[in-house]
Amino acid sequence: MPDYFALLQQPRRPWLDPDAVKLKFLALSSEIHPDRIHAAPDAEKEAATQRFAELNAAWQCLREPKDRLGHLLELELGARPKDAQNVSAATMDLYFETGRLCREADAFLETKARTTSPLVKAQMFGQGALLTDRLVGLQQLALQHQAELLADLKVLDAAWERPGPRPLEELERLYRLLSYVARSLGQIQERIVQLSF
Repeated sequence: MPDYFALLQQPRRPWLDPDAVKLKFLALSSEIHPDRIHAAPDAEKEAATQRFAELNAAWQCLREPKDRLGHLLELELGARPKDAQNVSAATMDLYFETGRLCREADAFLETKARTTSPLVKAQMFGQGALLTDRLVGLQQLALQHQAELLADLKVLDAAWERPGPRPLEELERLYRLLSYVARSLGQIQERIVQLSF
């Protein structure tokens, strides 16, 4: 298993400064980009392409808190985090409300797709706008919840290097919660985009 922290020359910690990670990625990628050796033999070009792909994978992983925590847990535990689900009531409420509102949006979108009358489609515009407003409101709640979890992550990061066992249980809890929030945000954004057409 590759260590993406080492590839991007970052400390193996729960919190990383996003701007610092991006700057390091850009600096390293400009050094090893395959286009820099266009006149090299094929084997060297292939190796450079592989190194660049690994560096890009590291960037994709470490820039997202959820993915970074999953990778850190995998490195610390030697395996993927368990599938056990221990999720807060607030996160579950958000997740269930996301599912309910997305199903409502899907039903509306299905009805709209089957509608052929331009007049009826025009009348549906208001309903679509109301659904979009509700989704945007839910998106704001999800973003607020995500911000609270990221604040908790910064607190955990401060305790990361203290003597004694590392707080892996708390790290795993935050990983799970961030996973649920990220899924909710993705589903909400997808419906907002679909309703805009």
